Amino acid sequence: MFLGWLLEILNLFLCFVLVMIFVAFFILSERKILGYIQLRKGPNKVGISGLFQSFADLIKLILKFKVYNTQLRSSISTFSVYLLIIISFFYCNLYNFWLAGNSSIFSILFFLIITSLSGYSILGAGWGSYNKYSLYGSLRASFGSVTFEACLMGLLLISGVFFSSYNLSEYFSLYSLFFLSPFLYFLWLVSILCETNRTPFDYAESESDLVSGFNTEYCNVFFTCLFACEYLIIYIMSWFSAIIFFNSSVNNFFIIFNFFFFIWSRGTFPRVRYDHFISFMWKYNLLFIILILLCLF
Repeated sequence: MFLGWLLEILNLFLCFVLVMIFVAFFILSERKILGYIQLRKGPNKVGISGLFQSFADLIKLILKFKVYNTQLRSSISTFSVYLLIIISFFYCNLYNFWLAGNSSIFSILFFLIITSLSGYSILGAGWGSYNKYSLYGSLRASFGSVTFEACLMGLLLISGVFFSSYNLSEYFSLYSLFFLSPFLYFLWLVSILCETNRTPFDYAESESDLVSGFNTEYCNVFFTCLFACEYLIIYIMSWFSAIIFFNSSVNNFFIIFNFFFFIWSRGTFPRVRYDHFISFMWKYNLLFIILILLCLF
């Protein structure tokens, strides 16, 4: 009995280490590519060509210390970090079932449920931090999530009607949703940029006017968990996009392409004004998706 528990803990620890290594190298590659986009070298001092820069930053983060107060809202901010970690585990669970070929017939609906929960973690993290910048960032992200999740749901309904299934394991066919309508892929990219809080729709952070947004008051292990979960969700979104729109046997290429798109958009686009974003999503994006759904039904 004790040996079984020990093996389970060891497996969880190994999974955590592998995820951290993946996140570390993805962050390093992002900083390198952003450096070349901005005509500079990027990290190149720690280790060979800056190879250990992310690990040095991780050690520095873990060694940070913060004195926590005991008010109720502070416990909500701590719980929000745990909630985001649980959501990330659910994303990984969806990915693992797909790799094993055991996806549920409602796996896309399960994806929608997980996606809808992420807004609560950001709202709790900002509201429980006793910081106006964190609160503003979380409110922006929460209202934005209501906006783009309607479009995200419509796009997934279109994919379900097109493939006559909501099972991810069945999304391998001769045809691709991308070639049916490339504009749908563009709308999907806008939605997942909002979901992952990436430029030009990073309203939850908005460093130029909100310091660091909803995670301003976080440090040490909690900030590391927020950061790692964000990049883990980016990978899941890249994989999910490759399945939904390209559904081919060369998914790794499209996953890397979506990865690069996240980095390229951060280094290229300015942040869109919030009212313009809301207006575009409600007046044009959602109406276009509804028209396609009406044509399909």
